[in-house]
Amino acid sequence: MAKIQSSGNASRKVNKTIIYVVCILLAVLSILPFWIMFVNATRSTPQIQSGISLIPSTHLSANWHVILEKKTFDPIKGFLNSLMISGGATICTVYFSSLTAYALVAYHWKARQPFFTFIMAVMMIPSQASAIGFYQFMYHMHWTNNFLPLILPAIAAPAVVFFMRQYLLATLSMEIVEAARIDGCGELATFNRIIMPIMVPAVATQAIFAFVANWNNLFMPMILLTQKEKYTLPIMVSLLRGDIYKTEFGTIYLGLSLTALPLFVIYFLLSRYIIAGVALGGVKE
Repeated sequence: MAKIQSSGNASRKVNKTIIYVVCILLAVLSILPFWIMFVNATRSTPQIQSGISLIPSTHLSANWHVILEKKTFDPIKGFLNSLMISGGATICTVYFSSLTAYALVAYHWKARQPFFTFIMAVMMIPSQASAIGFYQFMYHMHWTNNFLPLILPAIAAPAVVFFMRQYLLATLSMEIVEAARIDGCGELATFNRIIMPIMVPAVATQAIFAFVANWNNLFMPMILLTQKEKYTLPIMVSLLRGDIYKTEFGTIYLGLSLTALPLFVIYFLLSRYIIAGVALGGVKE
């Protein structure tokens, strides 16, 4: 028995070691591209063209000087524009998607299933397919060079609605909703005070994805925004590339690094809510 137990302990240690090695390897592979990007932001164009390096260089100040000379690149203005669009779109996405998912779970009405099927069908349509019609619509409404067309459409997010609905089906107990109604709490107040705290892990998860998607969005802002003072950071970075005879790659990597830094901040701020709320449920029986 002692030999069997010792062999079992040894095998468990080996399995743990393998798991740790695989996790460390995956972590390194995930971090490596970002590290190379930050390192290249400190290198000159000849150094970048000579090959990959994992050691930072000394050309960060020179790249920063070049990037400030670009008339189309204003890091502060671009950051504020991107933050306004991404923040507004993220709030619209998570709140109204949660509200829609709550309506699909908590209320029983005849068209509930067809409505959910319609939402799933809309999810299959790529945004590029409707881009021309959307631009014409915004042009006739005189909403070009405006942030509202990039924020308000985020209210309709089928994928987020699907995720929130599945989360509520697993965590929401209707006894809470019925008790709130008996106590005289309104439907909107019930959602804001009771349902939203239950959905914090799901909201934090989707907020990260929505913020990253809107922050990195280049397609629609490039179409709708033509004034320099309205440019977002991704547009400014895309304009950093010069002609075929002169391209400052160090400057481009520095612009990409500036664009990526807020995403790390948002992830570190919201990730703790995901980890802390994995086991969160509506009612513990």
